[in-house]
Amino acid sequence: MKAIVLGGSMAGLGTALALSRRGVEVVIAEQDGNPLPPDPVEAFRTWQRKGAPQVWHSHAFLSRLRNLLLEHAPDVHRALLDAGAHEMRFGDHFPPELLPYEPEPGDEELVLLACRRITFEWVLRHKVLEQPHVTWRGGVACLGLDAKPDADVPRVTGVRVRTPEGEETWQADVVVDATGRRSKLPDWLAAAGGERPDEETEECGIFYTSRFYRLREGQKPPTSNGLVGMDIGYLKYAVFPGDSGIFSVTLAASKDDAPLRALLRQPFFEVAARELPPVRDWIDPARSEPVTDVWPMAGLKNRRRRFVRDGRPLVLGVHAVGDAAVCTNPMYGRGCSLALVHAFLLADAVLAHPDDPAACARAFDLATRRELDPWYESARMQDRDARDVMAAQRSDTLSELDGPADPTRPVDPKAFMRSVLQEGLFPAMREDVVVLRAVVRVLNLLDPPESILTNPDVIGRVLAVWRDRDQRERRQSELGPRRDGMIRALRAAA
Repeated sequence: MKAIVLGGSMAGLGTALALSRRGVEVVIAEQDGNPLPPDPVEAFRTWQRKGAPQVWHSHAFLSRLRNLLLEHAPDVHRALLDAGAHEMRFGDHFPPELLPYEPEPGDEELVLLACRRITFEWVLRHKVLEQPHVTWRGGVACLGLDAKPDADVPRVTGVRVRTPEGEETWQADVVVDATGRRSKLPDWLAAAGGERPDEETEECGIFYTSRFYRLREGQKPPTSNGLVGMDIGYLKYAVFPGDSGIFSVTLAASKDDAPLRALLRQPFFEVAARELPPVRDWIDPARSEPVTDVWPMAGLKNRRRRFVRDGRPLVLGVHAVGDAAVCTNPMYGRGCSLALVHAFLLADAVLAHPDDPAACARAFDLATRRELDPWYESARMQDRDARDVMAAQRSDTLSELDGPADPTRPVDPKAFMRSVLQEGLFPAMREDVVVLRAVVRVLNLLDPPESILTNPDVIGRVLAVWRDRDQRERRQSELGPRRDGMIRALRAAA
């Protein structure tokens, strides 16, 4: 069997890895023609990845991905560690409030990989190109699909490409679109005489911006117990540890918040980051120094495409993997992990139905609905609620979202859940290992997103903390200033 994979980034490399290790001949067609640098250090310095600007942003490589590598590609996992990645285990360096900690069965699965995206991609490409069944073709742009009629849907038999030598047609049994969020597959299908996939799109409503820093010689991170991630309503922020002493800081705000768009520029990014106590400790000049400029990202959308309708494939022989099929808000850090999960799901479907492309399409569609759709729905709901909160803070009407003070008035369910989240779940995570474990398992894609709400023990613990909310100190000042305070700081810097 021969497969053509369009796109040589994370989803494409993961697909090539999964297929080639099961005996499939794979040709990777990547539009960027830049050669692979000799090592990850040089890649960070000089590698031009114009087709994948997200490599210069923060990434989380979650437990689901790490465990998948251990099961299917342990040599890739080892190569990542050799390149400087390190593992962050649940229970390592817990604060005193969570001690003593007694591990439970399943905790051994809760291990993140701390690694820069560009290092991960360099290692993965290096390992994929070692495979005897893989051919890499750089500087290749896909022009469309080569297809023929098959019953009532087109049967894709290859692709038309533009190479450095000219236009060519490549033949294959399977074509995989791994070209990411900017995929042109719907247009290619229409041009081939097929139907466009069913598609739904919703804006995330935010922009975000990232910067990388390096720990100074002899310095250690201020915390070692996992990622720093906070949501203070008008602003989301996170610190992502990486390999080789390098970490990144990401700030995100509403695309409609004009004063906060100053964060897209380096001086104001630094001002805002120093206003956030958990970030301030990381970027203290005595501890670390910036090693990149500030990198912006906007135009973010949650999008889902369906290529099977009522059990009938819309096309045969071509499949979309990763963001080309399902993409979600990158602030949740799931993209790379779900892309590789999706790649191995496709390999399962292809190898289970090598001679029946319709059965392959249906099997892959069912796997996508089972493994990716819940995270799409979760991201969409989170973003809708976040947009409401951000809009309320811009208009200073957040109290209206917090629910009525009069106990005789009906309670808004969304306002109640928001209150439970902010004044129940978040503080409970800081002092209750059972709650923290449940949340971390969801964040690492090991349990479905609704599992916290369906666990009566966890919900009981969260509500107990929430009921005691009036007796607790407000922790806003420990997380960051109110929006008006942040804007004053930015204006003072201007």
